[in-house]
Amino acid sequence: MNILVTLNSRYIKALKVMLTSLFLSNPEESFHIYLMHSSISDEELADLDRYVGQRGQQLSVVAVEEDVFADAPVVKHYSKEMYYRILAFKFLPPEVEKILYLDPDLIIINEIRSLYDTDLEGCMFGAAYHDRLSVKEVNKLRLLPYEIEAYYNTGVLLMDLALQRQSIKERELFSFVEEHRIKLILPDQDIINALYSKSIKSVDEVRYNYDPRYFKYYKLVSNGKYDMDYVIKNSSIIHFCGKRKPWNKNYSGYFHSLYKHYEKLAKV
Repeated sequence: MNILVTLNSRYIKALKVMLTSLFLSNPEESFHIYLMHSSISDEELADLDRYVGQRGQQLSVVAVEEDVFADAPVVKHYSKEMYYRILAFKFLPPEVEKILYLDPDLIIINEIRSLYDTDLEGCMFGAAYHDRLSVKEVNKLRLLPYEIEAYYNTGVLLMDLALQRQSIKERELFSFVEEHRIKLILPDQDIINALYSKSIKSVDEVRYNYDPRYFKYYKLVSNGKYDMDYVIKNSSIIHFCGKRKPWNKNYSGYFHSLYKHYEKLAKV
């Protein structure tokens, strides 16, 4: 499976935890990790290469020029590397036709082959949307006049690169950023939702992009079905969305202990 990550040095420890959980939860799979960056040092890259290689997997580094998205808006704890996934098709080898993008702030606790093999049915992306009315309606209004039926989370993003190479126009993308930079709260996610929402195949959020902040909500709307046991047995990806991260000492959210378990195994 081809896996894409985009980050800077601040998230290397989190990346190691994420990759450790990925490898341990999918022991029979082979992974080719593509790391896109513009500022990670050679020493850090060599360390990551050893880290991945020692676990029997492959790492390829894709360096991106500093001026790519240099003028795009950056919001607080979001770095410019977050934009790279949108133009990943441009920088990745042409023979790579499909890839699964994963944020570093998540852990994989069950198989992801079923997600990777999802039939996108002619869509450029596969993603989950967190279907809470307030979030959906606010973002629909904020991104007017673009017609979006759902606001997708792009931290887990299955991508048909072959189709993207045919369909995504850089000029359209850059024009959107320039025109709407004041509105962009989660810039890359906003861009994908506004411009390409009609080419996103929905995947199960509880299974493939579970947000532990909403543990009580999931449990309530499922009449108790989505409890802790269900998530541990059935969810493939737990995504620690938002500003509060499980590697910080003041974090006290759901599944914190599970994250710490993989953090210990990653030896970071």
